[in-house]
Amino acid sequence: MNFIVETSARHVHLSQEHLETLFGKGYVLTRKKDLSQPGQYACEERVTIIGPKKELKGVSILGPVRKATQVELSLTDARSIGVAAPVRESGDTAGSAPCRIVGPEGEIEIAEGVIAAKRHIHATTEDAKKLGVENGEVVSVKIDTDGRSLVFGDVVVRVSDTYALAMHIDTDESNAAGCGREVYGEIVK
Repeated sequence: MNFIVETSARHVHLSQEHLETLFGKGYVLTRKKDLSQPGQYACEERVTIIGPKKELKGVSILGPVRKATQVELSLTDARSIGVAAPVRESGDTAGSAPCRIVGPEGEIEIAEGVIAAKRHIHATTEDAKKLGVENGEVVSVKIDTDGRSLVFGDVVVRVSDTYALAMHIDTDESNAAGCGREVYGEIVK
């Protein structure tokens, strides 16, 4: 069974408190484009991420707001700004890297929250059954591309009936596999 493999570029998830610090009291994110995962969307708003060595301007914010602020960068991005971002699942930010985030109305410094997202597959219960996998299982996924086919190991399966079937990789991983606009993968055992 094949599934879409999507490239997840650098982005930020903000808490309501941090959103208001960066953009002003009572601020509400502006939906720009719906993403493949139900209820998730890219926003019009952008921020600057600052590390000890450099800054990344124009970083996308994904909505809706979350309980905690999290910055997801590729390892190349993290190194370029001087941050040692651990590879983690989304939401697992304890002890992760710090950074400053600057918006038009203010800035914040987070003591932790910068990660390189662990590659993962979103699947519904039905999708997981068809794929023969369970929540939390770690699998390998083969991606066939022109001249750069690749098998990705260490892909965690995340199962929830609020998901849509898709694998997410970051820009470093996408470039390594020569991924274009529409790429599909399959679990290999």
